[in-house]
Amino acid sequence: MITLLPFDVQRQCSMTELIIILSAGFLTGITTILFGFGGGFVVVPFVYHLISASGEHPGQAMHIAVATSTTVMILNAGYATYGHWRSGSILRETVVPLILFIALGALAGALAATLLTDGVIRLLFIAYMVITIADCLFHKGFLQRPARRALSSRTLWLGGSLIGSVAAMLGVGGSVMTVPLLRRHGYEMKYCVSAANPLSIAVAVMGAAIYGWLGQGKIAGAAYLGYVNMVILALLALAGTAGIAFAKRALPRIDDTLHARIYVLLLMLVLVAIVW
Repeated sequence: MITLLPFDVQRQCSMTELIIILSAGFLTGITTILFGFGGGFVVVPFVYHLISASGEHPGQAMHIAVATSTTVMILNAGYATYGHWRSGSILRETVVPLILFIALGALAGALAATLLTDGVIRLLFIAYMVITIADCLFHKGFLQRPARRALSSRTLWLGGSLIGSVAAMLGVGGSVMTVPLLRRHGYEMKYCVSAANPLSIAVAVMGAAIYGWLGQGKIAGAAYLGYVNMVILALLALAGTAGIAFAKRALPRIDDTLHARIYVLLLMLVLVAIVW
């Protein structure tokens, strides 16, 4: 037993729990680079099951998972954005038009999440995953990339606001909506993924501020800032940084079509994890 305290400062964390947390964090770093997830789609199911299994904070596990995931994304997506910017893979036209609308939507989504019950957020997360997977598989333009075209004003106003609100409400960063959106506008996966990271920062900053502020007094324990578990956050961020560095240096480039297919497969695995 060691004295790292993922749920409460009065509770010891076993070596097994520590290894699981660090492994999950490392995986979030890899998915941040490969798919622009920022950690959300790995962190939410992981933290949800971890908090639920602990038996502490009943009825709040999904709130804690979403809040902690959103805050992790600030660090992961920020680090990944810097790397993509240095490599020249971030295109201005994929980020600048969307980021303001996504940020405004994220503010509304985070506020809405604090009013919903734990069970409702989990069901919304599952529904979101099912719809996204079906959309990628059956709606033309994702697995096979079309000709490139500009984002319309309607897409910016409606699509950007919707992405921000859903992403902040579910703690997923928006990448699973921005990547398919940009993909259908003809961008290669590397540009879609690179844009997803800075767009996720807007969601993460707005969401973390709301969850930290409105969650004050809702969760007992010195490890918590609002709904955010600060110890899990620190461990995930540390391991996530290592995962990002590993992915940038060790993983080979992936063919564009194969990249899109792996993306959908990973979404399916995340859906199984949160349902199970």
